[in-house]
Amino acid sequence: MAKIKKKGTSGQAKNYITRTQAVRKLQISLPDFRRLCIFKGIYPREPRSKKKASRTSTPNTTFYYTKDIQYLLHEPLLRKFREQKALAKKIARSLGRGEVGDASRLEKNHAPKLTLDHVIKERYPTFIDALRDLDDALSLLFLFANLPSSAHVPPKTIALCQRLCHEFQHYLITTNSLRKSFLSIKGIYYQATIQGQDIMWLVPYRFVQRVNGDVDYRIMATFVEFYTTLLGFVNYRLYSTLGLRYPPKFDTRSDENGAELAAFTLEGRSVGEAPKAIDASKQASKSSNQEVSRDVQAKVDKVIKSAGLDQTTEEQPAEATEEATDAIDKFEPAAPEADTLPQPDLSGEEAGSLFAPFVFYISREAPKAPLEFILRSFGCTRIGWDAVLGDGAFTHDETDTRITHQIVDRPSLPQESLPAVPAASAEGAVQKVRPGTRIPGRTYIQPQWVWDCINEGKLLRPDLYAPGETLPPHLSPWVKPTKGAYDPRASLAEQEEEGEAAAAEEEDSDEEMEEAGDEQAAEGEKEESEAESDEESDINGGMDVAGTDDESDESEEEAEDEDFGGFDDNEAASESEDEEEAARSQHQKELEAEAAGLPFTSGATGETKKKSQTKKIASKKRKEEEELERQKMMMSRKKRKLLEKMMYSNKKKDEEAAKLRSKRRKLEKAGQK
Repeated sequence: MAKIKKKGTSGQAKNYITRTQAVRKLQISLPDFRRLCIFKGIYPREPRSKKKASRTSTPNTTFYYTKDIQYLLHEPLLRKFREQKALAKKIARSLGRGEVGDASRLEKNHAPKLTLDHVIKERYPTFIDALRDLDDALSLLFLFANLPSSAHVPPKTIALCQRLCHEFQHYLITTNSLRKSFLSIKGIYYQATIQGQDIMWLVPYRFVQRVNGDVDYRIMATFVEFYTTLLGFVNYRLYSTLGLRYPPKFDTRSDENGAELAAFTLEGRSVGEAPKAIDASKQASKSSNQEVSRDVQAKVDKVIKSAGLDQTTEEQPAEATEEATDAIDKFEPAAPEADTLPQPDLSGEEAGSLFAPFVFYISREAPKAPLEFILRSFGCTRIGWDAVLGDGAFTHDETDTRITHQIVDRPSLPQESLPAVPAASAEGAVQKVRPGTRIPGRTYIQPQWVWDCINEGKLLRPDLYAPGETLPPHLSPWVKPTKGAYDPRASLAEQEEEGEAAAAEEEDSDEEMEEAGDEQAAEGEKEESEAESDEESDINGGMDVAGTDDESDESEEEAEDEDFGGFDDNEAASESEDEEEAARSQHQKELEAEAAGLPFTSGATGETKKKSQTKKIASKKRKEEEELERQKMMMSRKKRKLLEKMMYSNKKKDEEAAKLRSKRRKLEKAGQK
């Protein structure tokens, strides 16, 4: 007889464990269990059948892998958690006895310190793995760096997040690794390429943040503790590859004065040679490969000459091969109907030379922190701003003649409405410039110009971004235009379907006619009501008299008028006379145009042409739909269902694109008026 298998010893009941069972097995509290799972990267799992995975009749909702919990039994952090719990009991006992000194001594000298170094090494065996998981870490640390200090978010955590984020930004500035950026409602998106890995993160705008109680800051603080350790390791490795000392020198006084990025000083190898140090090994390998290829080519040439195969009718140039360049090739479609191929990003040298020859000045109303970071990442080393924005500027003088571009984000106002600014009287003081004035020889632009230039990889026309001008659409650099979708950069004529513009004009004209008719009817009703009220006031002498003989006579006349219908012939005759007059006038205009030798086109003929064109387009579409229905009848059921799903999704996309085109058409029409 076979052995009876005990329930819960195999299958899903053995592979999964509930959260309550896991907490009892590890002998820790639930908050410590959450912290441990976040540190180790262990998350709840969903079994295929909760009924089979659960050993009890109660519907449990949270399950974990049994192997993951078994792996946590040997974690060194468990011992630290137990030591913290024991210390908390001792402190509570001392406070209960009134021994405040002993309690503070225990908390200061005997508190166990958690170190997550071994956890980082376990979760990220290689440095590439750490770079791939850096997106969420940067987004969360930049968020905490911009939060105000409160009881949930201590100032030390905010200062640590700010320092790590600024160190990472300095690496991007030194190596010109930043590639794209986008201004969205949530914040500013950045994308950098480090050792072939694309890293994207989100930085919130520097508005006043309100800390709500809906967020569990204990969970967030656990993630911040883990991510600060991770980013510290990553920064150390990145700085070490450049030969720079980590951590960089930090000036506390300059940081208190608002210097931010300028409060850090990189030490070690010269900062300008840091990108060259990265490519030194690559260039060495390239040169060695070129030397080897030259030697091989020389041997091949000797063999060819000895065999007599080098006799050619035409003289070939000695150097037929072009010199290799570091420029990135661009892929162009072979045919105009072909799909647009994704273009490669900028190289580090091209990104580092985009804003290198310019001197920028950031006005007080423009966001200094993101502009400074982007401009420095793309080669600009001389950036000035007003002294109110903090230290670290190239110049605080707005009238400096070396400034080539000034970033302004205020509307253009008339000079009469601007207040007068007194000149600087003291020696050495910075001369004030009146708001709204334009210094000759300088390019004034709005902040969007910087973002659009780095996304396009080239300098755009600054006159389109002048102060007070309507800016071009700021599009996401990660969303590529697809065929059939709405493209804000292209004109309407390129995107409209056949007959769409004519149909839109007819709809607009019909709407205008209906609105005009409604207005005329409303005006007529008002006039009739006013006339009736005047007649009643004249007849009754300004008083309301009930049941007069005049009213009865009028009612009888109205009834007779309603029953009588003998003027239809006269109305038809008048309509026919109007048509004859219109035909005679048109014929007369045609004769005059023929005598003058000019072609005659009437509005009626143009309308008839438009109507005929719309009818042709409608008939063409109807024929295409009928042909498609005939083809669908020949398909199998499976293919027909698939085709209908595709047609449905395409129809939805076309409707959305048509709505956007109609909105743009109305805006352009309103702008022309």
